[in-house]
Amino acid sequence: MGFWIFMMIMELLIPIIMVAFGKVFMKRPPSTINFAYGYRTKRSMKNMDTWIFAHKYFGKIWYISGLVLLPVSVIPMILVVGKEPGIVGSVGGIVNFVQLILLIGAIIPTEYALSKRFDCEGNAR
Repeated sequence: MGFWIFMMIMELLIPIIMVAFGKVFMKRPPSTINFAYGYRTKRSMKNMDTWIFAHKYFGKIWYISGLVLLPVSVIPMILVVGKEPGIVGSVGGIVNFVQLILLIGAIIPTEYALSKRFDCEGNAR
């Protein structure tokens, strides 16, 4: 049961982080373009307009994805309560893999939205 509790906590980390940072990025994007914190891609760092747009867009995707992932992550773990650690670990690994796809996959629609809204120099279309 101890391993199951550990895995449940691990399963909730990514969705909680996505919800928290998504909310922060939507409401208060980093005030300066920096290389340490925030959504940092070549296109998002062109100017403050692209920087703010990227954070608000990316933040919304992360926020919504995190809210969806919370129950979706808990359900498979509830189904393996009391099972042997190998099964719990396998289910936990699969859930984490799906979470990581959504975590990293949010870059694709954000970059697409940036390319539709701004030219390659960062000027609004």
